[in-house]
Amino acid sequence: MNSFRIATYNIHKCVGLDRRSSPERIVEVLKEIDADVIALQEVLCHSRPNRRDHQAEFIAEELGMDFRLGENRQIRGGDYGNATFTRFKIADSANYDITVKKYEARGCLWTDIDTGPTQLQFFNVHMGTSFFERRKQVHRLLQEHIFDSHSEPKNRLIAGDFNEWTTGLTTRLFKANFNSVDARLHLGKNRTYPGIMPLVHLDHVYFDSDIKLTNAFLHRSKTALLASDHLPVVADFDI
Repeated sequence: MNSFRIATYNIHKCVGLDRRSSPERIVEVLKEIDADVIALQEVLCHSRPNRRDHQAEFIAEELGMDFRLGENRQIRGGDYGNATFTRFKIADSANYDITVKKYEARGCLWTDIDTGPTQLQFFNVHMGTSFFERRKQVHRLLQEHIFDSHSEPKNRLIAGDFNEWTTGLTTRLFKANFNSVDARLHLGKNRTYPGIMPLVHLDHVYFDSDIKLTNAFLHRSKTALLASDHLPVVADFDI
């Protein structure tokens, strides 16, 4: 049996609810969680002399992890998108454009992670805020077989900010194809956004039946309540 912990966390460009930019604070939260695989959304990476400005590299170095960045667009000359971090070996990766015309650029970052005994197919996704946008995105993800185009479709885990706070089409289709971390049952709460006083549940985790969920929780430390406008979702699994 192979056990591991994952986390998904929209870090809001490392800008907290106090409007202070602090990659160091995000690192503190991630060290508290101590996950083996981490999906971050809204990561901003500038190539500047100060290493903290390349948020993905800074976080990876501070955690002692490898990472892959899925660039979805440019912001003020910096790469912006999803980033996946792991203390395991990364065998391969690819970033899929799921942008819908006239809406903000969005992506799904696939990472093939060698956990030792098994390969984990890890997908880090950030979907749109519009119902019609998400409707097109979920059909693209499923109909274009993005989730099963790399290897035998097993050991797949999908985590990220789905921007869906009601049981819409995206939720129904994902639950029809995967198991899920149930917000009320597993997390004790159904809200992850905004961080200090969450009103809606936007961050989700889906997984194949080959993977067994053993525990899940919202990380609500004092630092996490300020570090971003989302709270991290953490889940423990066995393969």
